[in-house]
Amino acid sequence: MSGILDATFVLIVLIMQNKHGYLNVAFECRFLYIDWIKLIALIQRVSHASVVVDAMTVGAINTGLMVLVCAERGDTEKQANALLTKLLAYRVFGDDAGKMNRSVTDVSGGLLLVPQFTLAADTNSGTRPSFTPAAAPQDGHRLFSYFVRQAQARHSQVATGLFGANMQVTLTNDGPVTFWLQIKPPAAACN
Repeated sequence: MSGILDATFVLIVLIMQNKHGYLNVAFECRFLYIDWIKLIALIQRVSHASVVVDAMTVGAINTGLMVLVCAERGDTEKQANALLTKLLAYRVFGDDAGKMNRSVTDVSGGLLLVPQFTLAADTNSGTRPSFTPAAAPQDGHRLFSYFVRQAQARHSQVATGLFGANMQVTLTNDGPVTFWLQIKPPAAACN
């Protein structure tokens, strides 16, 4: 198991009456291990967004979603696919009544995917973040590249930042509208 782990002790008490009217008590004890944080996307609805590296624009969109993407230790392509599916269907654009009922796919908006490992920071102690939860650079690059390829196969307008580069990200947040999306694996029971 990887990532930030938490263990929760669960005690289940069953009280049943048997055929003689006596109460029987049964106990079941188990630990549930929950891997809390996994593949992360911080999405912002934008009217414009761009990424510049070394004074050169490497990615830009108009109306759409600017997405900061972060892989953590143990993340897989399966989680990347699930996150992309959720991202493309997430309803953050207004319908005719002004309610958030349309997805980036529905409005034919752009996607600007920007790698950002700092979303995995552990900020629970001290005054300096720890990046231990983040995927190793080669794994983060592999998963980000996979995520981009899948997005390009499923959506018509995809631009990206540059993995590992010092990027200047400029955006006009429309709303403002910002959401934190993540894919968590199901809890596993251990007896």
